[in-house]
Amino acid sequence: MSTENQINVGVDAGKAQLDIFVRPLEQSFSVANNAAGIRQAVLRLRKIKPARIVIEATGRLELAFVLAAQQAKLPVTVANPVQVRRFAGALGQVAKTDTQDARVIAHFGEAMQPEPTPLKPEKARRVSDLLARRNQLLDMSTMEKNRLSILPKSLHASLNRHLKQLQAEVGRIEAQLDKLIASLPEWQAKRDLLMSVKGVGPVLTYTLLSDLPELGELNRRQIAALVGVAPMNRDSGDYRGRRHIRGGRARVRTVLFMAIMSAVQSNAKLKQYYLKLKAAGKPPKVALVACMRKLLTILNTMVRNGQHWDPQLALAG
Repeated sequence: MSTENQINVGVDAGKAQLDIFVRPLEQSFSVANNAAGIRQAVLRLRKIKPARIVIEATGRLELAFVLAAQQAKLPVTVANPVQVRRFAGALGQVAKTDTQDARVIAHFGEAMQPEPTPLKPEKARRVSDLLARRNQLLDMSTMEKNRLSILPKSLHASLNRHLKQLQAEVGRIEAQLDKLIASLPEWQAKRDLLMSVKGVGPVLTYTLLSDLPELGELNRRQIAALVGVAPMNRDSGDYRGRRHIRGGRARVRTVLFMAIMSAVQSNAKLKQYYLKLKAAGKPPKVALVACMRKLLTILNTMVRNGQHWDPQLALAG
């Protein structure tokens, strides 16, 4: 089938409903975002044999549909919502309704032809879910700690009880993560390899295992771009703009940033690299991002070669 005749489907996921648009058939329909509605949508989409189905990443709302579509062997892509919104802006799309959003997503699929999103193994999804829950608990702990400084002392006992409960729940989540990783020999080997680097702890390790399966399979430039720590040019004519990082996998980048804050203190090689950049006049944040890229390059090389931490690797890449 030629590109012009390909069928592209856009899906806008809401909490209660999925709005679906089929291009170029100009068909639209909606189903409930539950098991029955998703089953109905999948059966209908299988009949039209789309070249691709594109749905925006929302965090959770799209997950059930994506899993059902992938299990039905439908070519589904989970798209970055920022890219879709920029595409809509380039089209001059101002109006915003659920049906209109689905139409734009279908048009995005036709124009950009994104590759299908690989199905993440069930245990990898479980790791991601546990990490997300751990982050939620830590966020709640931070909020309660902030309240300690603004609420009267008469409420501190309540706050401290809740903080202990949250801390205990974090411990239970981390125990589940350890048990889950131990049930996967390949991941256990990678975990031990990654954690041989001083400054790389369980949270970064588990995030890389679940959300960056390409680690060790790409070159240093590709893995940096995938995570979003590769500097992007902003040049035009004689103008040479400041390089910035953007895009990529935000969750991996966030955890990597938190890890590097510790690593530049505890890892002698990374600390040396950080201080070298600072001495060269780099602002602290720029130096930290460069260290993130350096650490990611090191970990990528270690996984590719099946090699544990070697301080000399810090000088590579």
